Amino acid sequence: MPPRRRAVFISDVHLGSKHCHAAELADFLGSLRCDRLYMVGDIVDLWWMAQRRARWDAAHNRVVEALHALRRAGTELIYVPGNHDRPIRRFCGLALPRMQVRRRTIHATADGRRLLVTHGDDYDAITHFGNLQEKLGDWLYYRILSGNRMFNHARRALGMRYWSLSEFLKRRSGAAERYIGRFVQAGVDDACRRGLDGIVCGHIHRADLFERDGCIYANDGDWVESLTALAEDPDGTLRLLSHRGDVLVSLPARERFVGMDTGSDALPDAA
Repeated sequence: MPPRRRAVFISDVHLGSKHCHAAELADFLGSLRCDRLYMVGDIVDLWWMAQRRARWDAAHNRVVEALHALRRAGTELIYVPGNHDRPIRRFCGLALPRMQVRRRTIHATADGRRLLVTHGDDYDAITHFGNLQEKLGDWLYYRILSGNRMFNHARRALGMRYWSLSEFLKRRSGAAERYIGRFVQAGVDDACRRGLDGIVCGHIHRADLFERDGCIYANDGDWVESLTALAEDPDGTLRLLSHRGDVLVSLPARERFVGMDTGSDALPDAA
């Protein structure tokens, strides 16, 4: 049986778009046992569905059913909308049975660390320069995603595991790496400015987990490329997980704080 997690964070699912790996996510959620599930933006791709032909199949329905099953089992759901599901932000502050919608929030780990939870699109003004190169990059990115989908369809037919061609290509792009570096620094600076111990975000489709200058940077990745999630163990250890549940990176708990009574605190929606 999979271990019980204190909290799990997912983002950038993009349900409704053709690049969403809904089947893999449904399997991941179906095996999940956790006290709290944070959905950190771009869960439903309302932007794609408005601009292009929506894709919604049985696997997408399985994702919704898995979320309902988690809620019925006692998991608290916290939805932090992103830029692709921006209209949901009008419901920020809404509290339903075992579900909240927040513009951003603070997650307190079992070992006493306080982490800002936000999608990450607030940093676009800092990280994006809006030039022709970036517009060409966006166009190329969607072409790469289409290639990634066909490439992995062929791998599945051969009985091979998922492997992200798009992530492989992005890591070899100097422009992409510089953009990601600006994003990481913007997120870390924001958490430090608020007097917090770190940040959990998504948005850039690059899963990562590390400490910089004593501040945690945790990006839970996405479900169109990396197929990853972030999890917190009962002792406060943070782990980056693959869609199969394999541990990719771990950040150990601060032992002297284990056992503290901690949870989740909302930030003012305008903060």
